Amino acid sequence: MSKAAELAALIGSQSALSNRNLVINGAAEVYQRGAATTTHNGYAVDRWQHKGSNSTASTSSQDTDAPAPFINSIKFAAGGASSGAAEVAGLCQRIEGNAMTSLGWGTSAAQPATLSFYVKSSVTGTYAVSARNNGTDQSYINTYTISSANTWEYKTVTFDARTTGTWLTTNGIGMRLWFDLGSGSNFDGTAGSWTTNNHLTVSSQADVVGTSSATWFVTGVQLEVGEQATPFEHRSFGDELSACQRYFTKSYNQGTAVATATVVGAVYKIMDANMNYGTENVVFPCSMRATPTVGIYSPVTGALGKFDSNTNGGTTDLNLTTANIGDNGFSGQSNNQAVGATAYMRWHYTASAEL
Repeated sequence: MSKAAELAALIGSQSALSNRNLVINGAAEVYQRGAATTTHNGYAVDRWQHKGSNSTASTSSQDTDAPAPFINSIKFAAGGASSGAAEVAGLCQRIEGNAMTSLGWGTSAAQPATLSFYVKSSVTGTYAVSARNNGTDQSYINTYTISSANTWEYKTVTFDARTTGTWLTTNGIGMRLWFDLGSGSNFDGTAGSWTTNNHLTVSSQADVVGTSSATWFVTGVQLEVGEQATPFEHRSFGDELSACQRYFTKSYNQGTAVATATVVGAVYKIMDANMNYGTENVVFPCSMRATPTVGIYSPVTGALGKFDSNTNGGTTDLNLTTANIGDNGFSGQSNNQAVGATAYMRWHYTASAEL
């Protein structure tokens, strides 16, 4: 597309020239946890929640298979078992209500929203993508078609403006954006209109999760106000990382998986002769969405809830607790375990305020 055509598309859609993408990490660049997940409702690529509630585990991870100019994508690898009627399979981003004000959903000023993305799968056929509110009593399903197996394709769909229903504009869930990959029949609906049901998919949805060795990839995901899809908004890695850190942050280096045994980047406190136990304060890189859940990890073994010290005969994995947890930081305390004079205590942390 020429520069003139891009500008015309932007003006025609009445979209902002920047900060128009309501999706965070749509190009799958930020991967703070550093590991794939098979956990239903777990996270691998930042902000993208893995959905796989059936008994045969599917997997989400970051991948380098991507169409130019993208360098990463999200890969969903099938577990090989179809979902039961009440089971789900897919990929979801829960968009914070504070980001939803420009859409005006639930008001007379509601605007349509257009979703664009690049997708590739080993399974051809009809696919569903849906938008739902926090209460899951407002849903709109769109469908798209993957025509060629293992080939990157560009797709766009539009969600009609919704003037009714409750749509949060707080720090709660404003929208559940869902890519379906084979959810059960309890979640079947009709594409192309709003309903007051918890609908995710259509009966003709391709059964990725139930197809042995099947794969599905997505990148370049953009959700914006209006009926016109515009070119993907490439934000800097630093900007994207900062946006992700509102929901999840860690002390480990960006390329290091959580629970790795490494002292690099660990919180470190030197003790002195007047200290019988240690307390160290941590300040997060940015204010988090809400009071987070904090995890502590030993830098020597990766054990959860533990810290390392050079006292007590060089014992590692002593108990550490957290206190004073807030949106901006917390304290780590050594529980009166006599860390001792001229000693140190060190540990890693994660903080999660995911929606």
